[in-house]
Parts: sequence; C-alpha cells; structure tokens
Amino acid sequence: MATILLVRHGETDWNVERRVQGQTDRPLNTTGRTQAHALADRLAGERLHAVYSSDLSRARETAEIVAGRHGLDVVLLPDLREKDFGSWEGLTDREIATRFPDARPGHWGDGETAVALAERVVTALRRIAAAHHGERVLVVSHGGPIRAALRRAGSPGPLSIGNCDVVRLSLAGERLVPAGS
Repeated sequence: MATILLVRHGETDWNVERRVQGQTDRPLNTTGRTQAHALADRLAGERLHAVYSSDLSRARETAEIVAGRHGLDVVLLPDLREKDFGSWEGLTDREIATRFPDARPGHWGDGETAVALAERVVTALRRIAAAHHGERVLVVSHGGPIRAALRRAGSPGPLSIGNCDVVRLSLAGERLVPAGS
C-alpha cells in the first residue's frame, strides 16, 4: 500500500486577502515560498519516491521546492486542482454576500459540485497509489481537494487546512484511509 503525503500549497496574496482562488492561477507570495522551503526542511528526512502536484502555479511551485530537495521531478495532474468556484472566484466572502445574497455556505453557485470534486480527486489519488505500491509519495494540492479526500477516507479531518500542512493517507483496497489505520 502506498503512503500519500497530501500537502496544501504555500500562501498566495489571495489567501491573505481571503479571496476565493479556486482554479484561478495565482503564484506563491514571499511567505508562501518561505513556507515551502520550511516544508522541504520538515520532509528532508523522509524517503519520497515521487512528487505529484496540481498544475496550478501555487501548488506546482510548492512541489518543485520540496522535490528539488529530494532530487525528484514533479508530475503535474490537473485532476489535483482546487474546486472550480465558478463566478465566485476572485471574490471575498463579503463580495459574495453582496453579489449573491441567496448564497449559503457549502453551495457554490455555478461552480463544481462537492461530489464532482471528490470523484475527481479521489480517482487521481487512487491512480497515484496504484502506481506507487509500498512507496511514499508527496501530493501537493489545495484545501478543497484535501478536505474531500479526508471525507472519503472516513475522517472528518481538520476543517481548516493551513498552507503547507501535511495530511497522511494510505490506500486499503479501493478505499483511502488515514495512514496508520
């Protein structure tokens, strides 16, 4: 069984401004790069066999910093992207409330559904795990996909996943489980 170290990308300016990023491509800011280097330091003693990442630049750059420390290339997978928030992307919570007064938390208007997000991400994680049986793999993604994977693994997990936080999962048969379960 593969062990997947699922990591949220480093900080961006839109994280600081509390804007919905979704699939809008935003780069890491200076703090985000510092976080990614600190993550590389934390993972320096772990044997990684592969590094995968969302193709969005904030995740890709985070992955490249860690992969460089391990002498690995980064495999980019669009299926690891953040949830598509549709017309909400680029907006703050206040702007969403003003423009979409009927909006409710958890209902993303014209964006991707939670079910579609979970299917997309879990399918990608299963493919990664199947290709790396018995190995430890780093996967850099986004908060929404990580929460979706945790829910599918039967773990409520943290509601808030910080930049460069690490969550460990394994694949038991076809099921994702928290690593060590």
